[in-house]
Amino acid sequence: MTTMRRVREQALSLPETTEQPHHEISSFRVRGKIFATVPDDQHVRILVGEDEVAAACAEAPAGCEPLYWGAKLRGVVVTVRTTPAPLIDELLTEAWLAKAPPALRRTLPAG
Repeated sequence: MTTMRRVREQALSLPETTEQPHHEISSFRVRGKIFATVPDDQHVRILVGEDEVAAACAEAPAGCEPLYWGAKLRGVVVTVRTTPAPLIDELLTEAWLAKAPPALRRTLPAG
């Protein structure tokens, strides 16, 4: 179990991440590209690929569900309090890696 505060801290610990408004919700961005949004105080939408969505939903079915925009799969909706913190951390990092430019990705400490 984790908290939205911890999710924010984790997201903002990734290099050059900022938190900015996106319409009427909050978003996490790397160099202007959104990799996660916070629609309310219980959920975070993390923009990852199909493989990561399937793995997250299999690992934590009570806390993760696919995020569709129209007919297209865009990521995973995570219920913060019921999803293990390490899984949320992994998803945020994967989403950040997908949006960060190559030179910046190389600055991420291995871990």
